[in-house]
Amino acid sequence: MSNVKVLPLLEPEAPEAVVPCCPPLTERPLTADEAEKTARMFKALGDPVRLRLFSLVASHEGGEACVCDISDVGVSQPTVSHHLKKLKEAGLLTSERRGTWVYYRVEPAVVAAMGQMLGSLG
Repeated sequence: MSNVKVLPLLEPEAPEAVVPCCPPLTERPLTADEAEKTARMFKALGDPVRLRLFSLVASHEGGEACVCDISDVGVSQPTVSHHLKKLKEAGLLTSERRGTWVYYRVEPAVVAAMGQMLGSLG
């Protein structure tokens, strides 16, 4: 048995809440429910615009970005909003309204857990 701490994947309960999900893929087979939750996250990142938006938020100074700073990805503002909503629903982003702007932040525990889940394959 290893002393390495494994972070769980997280799944949104509500738009701003997360709960544990899944173990590393090499630890044991995923249950149907775990596979569904995990697939939702990877499906959200499977769209090039969403992946780009996720990257823009993740790499933005301070770890968060105003929608006004990341909306130039080659699609209309309503489409940007749709993609950001999908990323939030998948538990990959959180958001906070400040005045007229919405600020997005990558959910670090989710990203770390996804990386750990896949990193164990190597």
